[in-house]
Amino acid sequence: MINVIQFLEKNPSVVTALKENKASLLGVTEQEQQAIVETFEGELNTKGSMYWD
Repeated sequence: MINVIQFLEKNPSVVTALKENKASLLGVTEQEQQAIVETFEGELNTKGSMYWD
């Protein structure tokens, strides 16, 4: 599983394809794939966020 995560970190276009159901991950269940996509969506949303005190 760690290899899948590392690959997706290096290839964000694949994450986009997964979100759009244009790709799937072999050897990963549908539930696992959904969890991975949701995690990456959360990372994308928080990377652009800035907090001011």
